[in-house]
Amino acid sequence: MSKLVTIFGGSGFVGRYIARRMAKEGWRVRVAVRRPNEALFVKPYGTPGQVEPLACNIRDDASVRAMIRGADAVVNCVGILNRSGKNTFDAVQAEGAGRIARMAAAEGVQTLVQLSAIGSDKGSDSDYARTKAEGEAAVLAAFPNAVILRPSIVFGTEDGFFNRFAAMSRMGPVLPVVGAETKFQPVHVDDVAHAAVKGILGQAAPGIYELGGPEVDTFRGLMGRMLKVIQRRRAIVNVPFFLARIMGFGFDMVQAATLGLIENKMITRDQVKNLRHDNVVSPGAKGLADLGITPTAMEAVLPEYLWRYRPSGQYAAIKDSAKNLKKA
Repeated sequence: MSKLVTIFGGSGFVGRYIARRMAKEGWRVRVAVRRPNEALFVKPYGTPGQVEPLACNIRDDASVRAMIRGADAVVNCVGILNRSGKNTFDAVQAEGAGRIARMAAAEGVQTLVQLSAIGSDKGSDSDYARTKAEGEAAVLAAFPNAVILRPSIVFGTEDGFFNRFAAMSRMGPVLPVVGAETKFQPVHVDDVAHAAVKGILGQAAPGIYELGGPEVDTFRGLMGRMLKVIQRRRAIVNVPFFLARIMGFGFDMVQAATLGLIENKMITRDQVKNLRHDNVVSPGAKGLADLGITPTAMEAVLPEYLWRYRPSGQYAAIKDSAKNLKKA
């Protein structure tokens, strides 16, 4: 295990899958996170001492440099959906990404992979989309041979998308969504991790890749698929954008008034802006096929982790089987 990769945000949803794959490749894995004591679950991904979580502040030069020193490859998976204290969109997604790229270039790192997002746009009115684009530009300016990955909505066992709405479906007969007709192209988390590993190993040409799964569907359609898997019947109600903006403003103000003690985990004004735009792979963009990766279908994965939201949970299949026996 002579090779070392540093993964910023390596205990996050996507980062942990990259860490696991790199450990299987025989690399030493340095997982740079804010709170390493909460990332100890990554250690069993490899042999003792192969995967180590270490404390890092992406806003601090010395901290980032210490994590990069000695590394052969660097991956940046850090991103936020809502600002919290000093962790603003600009500080984390724009300045933080640029800082990592500059330090990586200065330390002689061989490969750099930056995790961005479909919809990145410097001219966007969304802080999330704007800073993602600014982060990409900063990375390419310092490290021109970087591999930049732009996934659509990422799904998988620990996701915050299908899990969130499946949990909401247990609270009543109505499932509210903002932007019901907005289109998405969900991509499986391990496919994104596989693409990142291709970049780390030098098996992907430098440039930007947009990652989407084999299916494009509307927000409403995705919720319908999810409800079918969890065997619940709910009315999917579209929340108008003007009303969603008002709701987002209210929740944002509560967070601001409590100095972040009550975090807005419902919907922010910035998220409402993003939901107005389709989140699908652009025509002609390089993607998973260019990396030799076959995308995973949602139907092959959703039942594996959404079963716990069914009315009968783990016993749903047994009850269905019993009903069939009774009819027979």
